[in-house]
Amino acid sequence: MKYIKLLLLIMGVAFTLASQISAQVGLSKVAQSTMNFQTVSISPRASAMGEAFAAVGMGAESIFFNPAGVMESPKRFDIKMYNTQWIADINYMAGAMTWNSTNFGTIGLSFLTVDYGTIYGTSLLAPGEQSLYPLGYKDNGNVSNVGAFSFGLTYGRAISTQFLVGGNMRLVGQNLGQNMMAVGMKDNNATKLVFDAGVKYYTGFKSFRFGMTIRNFSSNIKREEIDEQLPLTFTMGVAMDIFDLIYINHSKDNSLTLAVDFLHPNNYSERMNLGLEYRLFNKIALRGGYQSNQDLASWSIGAGLNTAIGGNEIEFHYSYSNFEIFDAVTRFSIGIGF
Repeated sequence: MKYIKLLLLIMGVAFTLASQISAQVGLSKVAQSTMNFQTVSISPRASAMGEAFAAVGMGAESIFFNPAGVMESPKRFDIKMYNTQWIADINYMAGAMTWNSTNFGTIGLSFLTVDYGTIYGTSLLAPGEQSLYPLGYKDNGNVSNVGAFSFGLTYGRAISTQFLVGGNMRLVGQNLGQNMMAVGMKDNNATKLVFDAGVKYYTGFKSFRFGMTIRNFSSNIKREEIDEQLPLTFTMGVAMDIFDLIYINHSKDNSLTLAVDFLHPNNYSERMNLGLEYRLFNKIALRGGYQSNQDLASWSIGAGLNTAIGGNEIEFHYSYSNFEIFDAVTRFSIGIGF
Protein backbone atom coordinates (compact mmCIF):
# COMPACT_ATOMS: atom_id res chain seq x y z
CA MET A 1 0.00 0.00 0.00
CA LYS A 2 2.83 2.43 0.73
CA TYR A 3 4.13 2.04 -2.84
CA ILE A 4 0.67 2.70 -4.24
CA LYS A 5 0.40 5.83 -2.10
CA LEU A 6 3.84 6.95 -3.27
CA LEU A 7 2.89 6.37 -6.88
CA LEU A 8 -0.36 8.32 -6.48
CA LEU A 9 1.59 11.18 -4.90
CA ILE A 10 4.07 11.25 -7.79
CA MET A 11 1.22 11.16 -10.29
CA GLY A 12 -0.52 14.05 -8.52
CA VAL A 13 2.63 16.18 -8.53
CA ALA A 14 3.27 15.37 -12.20
CA PHE A 15 -0.27 16.24 -13.24
CA THR A 16 -0.08 19.50 -11.29
CA LEU A 17 3.23 20.37 -12.96
CA ALA A 18 1.84 19.53 -16.39
CA SER A 19 -1.26 21.66 -15.79
CA GLN A 20 0.81 24.65 -14.67
CA ILE A 21 3.05 24.33 -17.70
CA SER A 22 0.03 24.15 -19.98
CA ALA A 23 -1.47 27.27 -18.41
CA GLN A 24 1.80 29.17 -18.82
CA VAL A 25 2.33 28.05 -22.39
CA GLY A 26 -1.11 28.82 -23.83
CA LEU A 27 -2.05 28.60 -27.47
CA SER A 28 0.53 31.22 -28.47
CA LYS A 29 3.29 28.68 -27.85
CA VAL A 30 1.89 25.83 -29.93
CA ALA A 31 4.69 24.36 -32.09
CA GLN A 32 7.22 26.87 -30.71
CA SER A 33 9.50 24.68 -28.63
CA THR A 34 13.10 24.19 -29.67
CA MET A 35 15.39 21.16 -29.99
CA ASN A 36 12.41 19.11 -31.13
CA PHE A 37 14.67 16.37 -32.47
CA GLN A 38 14.35 14.88 -28.97
CA THR A 39 10.70 14.03 -29.62
CA VAL A 40 11.43 11.83 -32.64
CA SER A 41 11.17 8.12 -31.86
CA ILE A 42 14.25 6.18 -32.94
CA SER A 43 12.98 2.72 -31.93
CA PRO A 44 11.28 0.64 -34.64
CA ARG A 45 9.53 -1.45 -32.01
CA ALA A 46 8.04 1.60 -30.29
CA SER A 47 7.21 3.35 -33.56
CA ALA A 48 5.49 0.28 -34.97
CA MET A 49 3.29 0.32 -31.86
CA GLY A 50 2.31 3.94 -32.46
CA GLU A 51 4.86 5.02 -29.82
CA ALA A 52 2.61 3.66 -27.07
CA PHE A 53 5.64 2.55 -25.10
CA ALA A 54 5.68 4.11 -21.62
CA ALA A 55 4.55 0.85 -19.98
CA VAL A 56 6.14 -1.52 -22.54
CA GLY A 57 9.84 -0.74 -22.98
CA MET A 58 12.46 -2.84 -21.20
CA GLY A 59 16.23 -2.77 -20.99
CA ALA A 60 18.36 -0.39 -23.04
CA GLU A 61 15.45 0.50 -25.32
CA SER A 62 13.47 2.05 -22.49
CA ILE A 63 16.11 4.76 -22.00
CA PHE A 64 14.52 6.75 -24.82
CA PHE A 65 10.95 6.37 -23.49
CA ASN A 66 10.67 5.45 -19.81
CA PRO A 67 14.00 4.98 -17.98
CA ALA A 68 12.26 2.99 -15.22
CA GLY A 69 12.26 0.03 -17.61
CA VAL A 70 16.05 -0.35 -17.67
CA MET A 71 15.80 -2.77 -14.74
CA GLU A 72 13.84 -5.28 -16.81
CA SER A 73 16.52 -6.41 -19.23
CA PRO A 74 16.63 -10.23 -19.30
CA LYS A 75 20.43 -10.13 -19.64
CA ARG A 76 23.16 -8.51 -17.56
CA PHE A 77 24.31 -6.40 -20.53
CA ASP A 78 21.92 -5.07 -23.13
CA ILE A 79 23.08 -3.14 -26.22
CA LYS A 80 20.89 -1.55 -28.91
CA MET A 81 21.73 0.34 -32.11
CA TYR A 82 19.20 2.35 -34.15
CA ASN A 83 18.88 4.03 -37.52
CA THR A 84 15.95 6.23 -38.57
CA GLN A 85 15.44 7.60 -42.08
CA TRP A 86 13.44 10.67 -41.12
CA ILE A 87 11.60 13.12 -43.37
CA ALA A 88 13.39 15.68 -45.58
CA ASP A 89 16.58 13.55 -45.82
CA ILE A 90 17.24 13.84 -42.08
CA ASN A 91 18.99 10.82 -40.58
CA TYR A 92 19.06 9.72 -36.91
CA MET A 93 21.67 7.39 -35.44
CA ALA A 94 21.37 6.25 -31.83
CA GLY A 95 22.60 3.66 -29.39
CA ALA A 96 22.07 2.58 -25.80
CA MET A 97 23.65 0.15 -23.36
CA THR A 98 22.61 -1.00 -19.89
CA TRP A 99 24.43 -2.95 -17.19
CA ASN A 100 22.34 -4.65 -14.52
CA SER A 101 24.38 -4.76 -11.32
CA THR A 102 21.58 -6.72 -9.60
CA ASN A 103 22.11 -5.35 -6.09
CA PHE A 104 22.71 -1.69 -6.92
CA GLY A 105 20.29 -1.14 -9.80
CA THR A 106 20.96 -0.66 -13.49
CA ILE A 107 23.26 1.88 -15.15
CA GLY A 108 22.82 2.95 -18.75
CA LEU A 109 24.59 5.03 -21.38
CA SER A 110 23.05 6.43 -24.55
CA PHE A 111 23.81 8.65 -27.52
CA LEU A 112 21.86 10.24 -30.35
CA THR A 113 23.13 12.12 -33.40
CA VAL A 114 21.12 13.91 -36.06
CA ASP A 115 22.35 14.58 -39.59
CA TYR A 116 20.23 17.32 -41.17
CA GLY A 117 21.65 16.63 -44.62
CA THR A 118 22.58 19.37 -47.05
CA ILE A 119 21.41 22.81 -45.92
CA TYR A 120 21.77 25.79 -48.27
CA GLY A 121 22.34 29.20 -46.76
CA THR A 122 20.83 32.39 -48.18
CA SER A 123 20.99 36.07 -47.30
CA LEU A 124 19.03 39.20 -48.13
CA LEU A 125 20.26 41.61 -50.75
CA ALA A 126 21.88 44.90 -49.95
CA PRO A 127 20.57 48.06 -51.63
CA GLY A 128 21.66 48.15 -55.25
CA GLU A 129 22.21 44.37 -55.56
CA GLN A 130 18.77 43.51 -56.95
CA SER A 131 19.97 43.54 -60.54
CA LEU A 132 22.77 41.07 -59.74
CA TYR A 133 20.48 38.49 -58.10
CA PRO A 134 17.22 38.06 -60.05
CA LEU A 135 15.86 35.51 -57.50
CA GLY A 136 15.82 38.18 -54.83
CA TYR A 137 18.41 36.60 -52.51
CA LYS A 138 22.01 35.43 -52.35
CA ASP A 139 22.84 31.74 -52.37
CA ASN A 140 25.70 31.30 -49.91
CA GLY A 141 26.23 27.60 -50.57
CA ASN A 142 26.22 24.73 -48.10
CA VAL A 143 25.95 25.60 -44.41
CA SER A 144 28.58 23.75 -42.39
CA ASN A 145 28.40 22.51 -38.80
CA VAL A 146 24.67 21.73 -38.82
CA GLY A 147 23.35 18.90 -36.66
CA ALA A 148 22.24 17.83 -33.20
CA PHE A 149 23.33 15.40 -30.51
CA SER A 150 22.45 13.94 -27.12
CA PHE A 151 24.62 11.98 -24.67
CA GLY A 152 23.00 10.49 -21.60
CA LEU A 153 23.61 8.70 -18.32
CA THR A 154 20.78 6.59 -16.88
CA TYR A 155 20.08 4.97 -13.54
CA GLY A 156 17.15 2.71 -12.67
CA ARG A 157 16.21 0.70 -9.63
CA ALA A 158 13.46 -1.64 -8.47
CA ILE A 159 11.91 -0.27 -5.27
CA SER A 160 9.93 -3.50 -5.00
CA THR A 161 8.96 -6.38 -7.29
CA GLN A 162 6.14 -4.20 -8.62
CA PHE A 163 7.49 -0.66 -8.52
CA LEU A 164 10.38 0.57 -10.73
CA VAL A 165 11.92 4.03 -10.97
CA GLY A 166 14.54 5.51 -13.27
CA GLY A 167 16.01 8.74 -14.60
CA ASN A 168 18.20 10.17 -17.35
CA MET A 169 20.65 13.04 -17.30
CA ARG A 170 21.52 14.13 -20.82
CA LEU A 171 23.77 16.71 -22.45
CA VAL A 172 21.85 17.95 -25.48
CA GLY A 173 23.12 20.23 -28.22
CA GLN A 174 22.04 21.66 -31.56
CA ASN A 175 24.15 23.43 -34.18
CA LEU A 176 22.29 25.54 -36.76
CA GLY A 177 25.18 27.17 -38.59
CA GLN A 178 25.90 30.90 -38.68
CA ASN A 179 24.08 34.05 -39.66
CA MET A 180 25.10 37.62 -40.28
CA MET A 181 24.19 40.10 -37.53
CA ALA A 182 24.84 43.80 -37.22
CA VAL A 183 27.90 42.97 -35.10
CA GLY A 184 29.14 40.31 -37.53
CA MET A 185 28.77 36.52 -37.93
CA LYS A 186 27.10 34.66 -35.08
CA ASP A 187 27.11 30.93 -34.30
CA ASN A 188 23.62 29.51 -33.75
CA ASN A 189 24.63 26.79 -31.30
CA ALA A 190 22.98 25.80 -28.04
CA THR A 191 23.77 23.20 -25.38
CA LYS A 192 21.63 22.21 -22.41
CA LEU A 193 21.55 19.74 -19.53
CA VAL A 194 18.23 17.87 -19.77
CA PHE A 195 16.53 15.47 -17.35
CA ASP A 196 14.00 12.65 -17.77
CA ALA A 197 12.26 10.67 -15.02
CA GLY A 198 9.94 7.70 -15.09
CA VAL A 199 8.14 5.12 -13.01
CA LYS A 200 6.55 1.80 -13.86
CA TYR A 201 4.11 -0.09 -11.68
CA TYR A 202 2.79 -3.66 -11.99
CA THR A 203 -0.64 -3.70 -10.40
CA GLY A 204 -0.73 -7.41 -9.60
CA PHE A 205 -3.77 -7.94 -11.83
CA LYS A 206 -2.37 -10.38 -14.37
CA SER A 207 0.07 -8.47 -16.63
CA PHE A 208 -1.61 -5.09 -16.32
CA ARG A 209 0.88 -2.30 -15.61
CA PHE A 210 1.27 1.39 -16.23
CA GLY A 211 4.13 3.79 -16.66
CA MET A 212 4.58 7.51 -16.26
CA THR A 213 7.34 9.76 -17.57
CA ILE A 214 8.42 13.37 -17.71
CA ARG A 215 10.89 13.99 -20.53
CA ASN A 216 13.06 16.93 -21.62
CA PHE A 217 12.91 18.87 -18.35
CA SER A 218 15.30 21.82 -18.60
CA SER A 219 15.60 25.56 -18.34
CA ASN A 220 14.81 27.69 -21.39
CA ILE A 221 17.20 28.58 -24.19
CA LYS A 222 17.50 32.26 -25.02
CA ARG A 223 18.01 33.15 -28.67
CA GLU A 224 18.41 36.91 -29.14
CA GLU A 225 15.56 38.28 -26.99
CA ILE A 226 13.29 35.22 -27.02
CA ASP A 227 13.18 32.48 -24.36
CA GLU A 228 12.49 29.13 -26.02
CA GLN A 229 11.28 26.07 -24.15
CA LEU A 230 12.46 22.54 -24.78
CA PRO A 231 9.71 20.04 -25.73
CA LEU A 232 8.69 19.04 -22.21
CA THR A 233 6.31 16.07 -22.38
CA PHE A 234 4.35 14.30 -19.69
CA THR A 235 3.23 10.77 -20.64
CA MET A 236 1.11 8.20 -18.86
CA GLY A 237 0.60 4.77 -20.40
CA VAL A 238 -0.94 1.39 -19.67
CA ALA A 239 -0.28 -2.03 -21.17
CA MET A 240 -1.50 -5.60 -20.80
CA ASP A 241 -1.26 -8.99 -22.48
CA ILE A 242 -4.78 -9.55 -23.83
CA PHE A 243 -4.25 -13.32 -23.75
CA ASP A 244 -4.33 -13.06 -19.94
CA LEU A 245 -8.04 -12.34 -20.21
CA ILE A 246 -8.73 -15.07 -22.76
CA TYR A 247 -6.60 -18.03 -21.74
CA ILE A 248 -5.86 -19.33 -18.24
CA ASN A 249 -2.16 -20.02 -17.57
CA HIS A 250 -1.22 -19.45 -21.19
CA SER A 251 2.44 -19.65 -22.24
CA LYS A 252 4.30 -16.35 -21.94
CA ASP A 253 6.10 -17.23 -25.16
CA ASN A 254 2.95 -16.19 -27.03
CA SER A 255 1.43 -12.82 -26.20
CA LEU A 256 -0.81 -10.09 -27.57
CA THR A 257 0.11 -6.81 -25.86
CA LEU A 258 -2.21 -3.82 -26.06
CA ALA A 259 -0.70 -0.48 -25.05
CA VAL A 260 -2.19 3.01 -24.77
CA ASP A 261 -0.29 6.23 -23.99
CA PHE A 262 -1.71 9.64 -23.13
CA LEU A 263 0.63 12.57 -23.86
CA HIS A 264 0.58 16.12 -22.52
CA PRO A 265 3.23 18.14 -24.42
CA ASN A 266 4.01 21.80 -23.82
CA ASN A 267 4.01 22.61 -27.54
CA TYR A 268 0.74 21.02 -28.70
CA SER A 269 -2.62 19.83 -27.46
CA GLU A 270 -3.05 16.41 -25.85
CA ARG A 271 -2.41 13.26 -27.86
CA MET A 272 -3.13 9.55 -27.56
CA ASN A 273 -1.07 6.69 -28.97
CA LEU A 274 -2.36 3.16 -29.46
CA GLY A 275 -0.27 0.05 -30.14
CA LEU A 276 -0.57 -3.70 -30.51
CA GLU A 277 2.17 -6.36 -30.53
CA TYR A 278 1.74 -10.07 -31.21
CA ARG A 279 4.66 -12.31 -30.26
CA LEU A 280 4.88 -15.91 -31.43
CA PHE A 281 7.13 -18.34 -29.52
CA ASN A 282 8.85 -15.21 -28.18
CA LYS A 283 10.80 -15.19 -31.46
CA ILE A 284 8.67 -13.42 -34.06
CA ALA A 285 6.75 -10.20 -33.46
CA LEU A 286 4.16 -8.40 -35.55
CA ARG A 287 3.14 -4.86 -34.59
CA GLY A 288 0.74 -2.10 -35.50
CA GLY A 289 -0.12 1.29 -34.06
CA TYR A 290 -1.78 4.65 -34.50
CA GLN A 291 -0.98 8.19 -33.28
CA SER A 292 -3.85 10.62 -32.84
CA ASN A 293 -3.89 14.42 -33.14
CA GLN A 294 -0.77 14.54 -35.30
CA ASP A 295 -0.18 16.87 -38.24
CA LEU A 296 1.73 14.28 -40.26
CA ALA A 297 2.05 10.91 -38.51
CA SER A 298 -0.81 8.40 -38.40
CA TRP A 299 -0.61 4.60 -38.69
CA SER A 300 2.48 2.40 -38.50
CA ILE A 301 3.40 -1.28 -38.79
CA GLY A 302 6.48 -3.34 -38.10
CA ALA A 303 8.05 -6.69 -37.31
CA GLY A 304 10.80 -8.13 -35.16
CA LEU A 305 12.89 -11.27 -34.85
CA ASN A 306 14.61 -12.60 -31.71
CA THR A 307 17.09 -15.45 -31.79
CA ALA A 308 19.80 -16.96 -29.59
CA ILE A 309 23.37 -17.40 -30.83
CA GLY A 310 25.94 -18.90 -28.47
CA GLY A 311 23.85 -18.02 -25.44
CA ASN A 312 23.45 -14.39 -26.54
CA GLU A 313 20.09 -12.86 -27.43
CA ILE A 314 20.08 -11.19 -30.86
CA GLU A 315 17.23 -8.90 -31.98
CA PHE A 316 16.30 -7.31 -35.30
CA HIS A 317 13.42 -4.85 -35.66
CA TYR A 318 11.89 -2.84 -38.51
CA SER A 319 9.04 -0.33 -38.73
CA TYR A 320 7.21 1.58 -41.45
CA SER A 321 5.37 4.78 -40.46
CA ASN A 322 2.98 6.56 -42.79
CA PHE A 323 3.40 10.34 -43.07
CA GLU A 324 1.21 12.85 -44.84
CA ILE A 325 2.89 14.97 -47.56
CA PHE A 326 6.35 13.49 -46.91
CA ASP A 327 7.61 10.01 -47.77
CA ALA A 328 7.09 7.26 -45.21
CA VAL A 329 9.61 6.92 -42.36
CA THR A 330 11.51 3.64 -41.89
CA ARG A 331 13.46 2.54 -38.85
CA PHE A 332 15.89 -0.32 -38.21
CA SER A 333 17.53 -1.64 -35.06
CA ILE A 334 19.77 -4.44 -33.90
CA GLY A 335 20.32 -5.54 -30.33
CA ILE A 336 22.37 -8.02 -28.36
CA GLY A 337 21.99 -9.20 -24.78
CA PHE A 338 24.61 -11.22 -22.90
